[in-house]
Amino acid sequence: MKQTKSISMPVGMHRVKITMAFPLRWVNSYVLHEPDGTITIVDPGPRSAETEQEWYEALAGLNLTFQDIKQVVLTHHHPDHLGLSGWIQQQTGAPVRMSTRSRQEADYMWGPDATINRLLPEYYGRHGMPEDKTEQIGGHMEGFNSQITPLPVVTPIEDDEWLVMGGKKWLAVETGGHAPGHLSFYAPDSREILCGDAVLPQISPNISLQPGSDDQPLLSYMEGLHRLGALDVEVAYPGHRNPFNHFADRTVHLLTHHEERLQKMMERIREAPTNAYDVCVLMFGDRLGTHQLRFAMSETLAHLQELIRREVIVQKQQPDGVFLFIENT
Repeated sequence: MKQTKSISMPVGMHRVKITMAFPLRWVNSYVLHEPDGTITIVDPGPRSAETEQEWYEALAGLNLTFQDIKQVVLTHHHPDHLGLSGWIQQQTGAPVRMSTRSRQEADYMWGPDATINRLLPEYYGRHGMPEDKTEQIGGHMEGFNSQITPLPVVTPIEDDEWLVMGGKKWLAVETGGHAPGHLSFYAPDSREILCGDAVLPQISPNISLQPGSDDQPLLSYMEGLHRLGALDVEVAYPGHRNPFNHFADRTVHLLTHHEERLQKMMERIREAPTNAYDVCVLMFGDRLGTHQLRFAMSETLAHLQELIRREVIVQKQQPDGVFLFIENT
């Protein structure tokens, strides 16, 4: 894989690193300066007392205040991207913009009628995860509420809609997989893309199968990679790690990575029928913390679902209620 060289931010755009949990440590927020002196913020980061203070300091360092914020634009609904948007909206009255599907997913995860904190541990249990680990998942999920409160009032962005940010025209490109309704923003004149977590330079974005959400997330993700990889991109500004300039090559690398992961899982299932948790341990090990275990388990299930779609395996429920994955012969 190509090495990412150091890339300077263009005139009129600043990257602000906002603190988030290990192992990623920070999320990239982008400040785009408008010709009239206002700014657009893309992905302000998760909410905490620490990150609120980071924004006060970042804006002061740019000789700005919260009242200079014209709009907040979100690539997707995950807490490390959406989190502070409702709080900023409360401070400023600025519109918050994201895709309709992303806002629906935020309600699905944290809205008043959300049941995912109960459904997800039950779902993992039916796929072989031990009870002592499923018990940790529910409490882990509840820990995100403070990072996203309040949820913003959203002005929707449609796929293929043009936005003006930083005095440039950006095309909204909606893809799925990492997050349903994920938006990247592509500026064809300057060949730049704000790609959120759709394409990352050094790590593979998590692809999660969750009950009640996208039922084919890996297929959605791979279709999105083909669409994004066809764009003429010189510089990409990702949600994590550093800006990079091998965007098309990276989409190809990610597609290959997932095909290799599918092949490894298929080889394990050919040996003997197995449950998703055992496949997860094979792929990711058995020493993961709760947060990483959730990512790993849902990523495993996303790949197994793709193998079912390709009709090379089938899923069968056993008398104890646990599902096994079996080669389709």
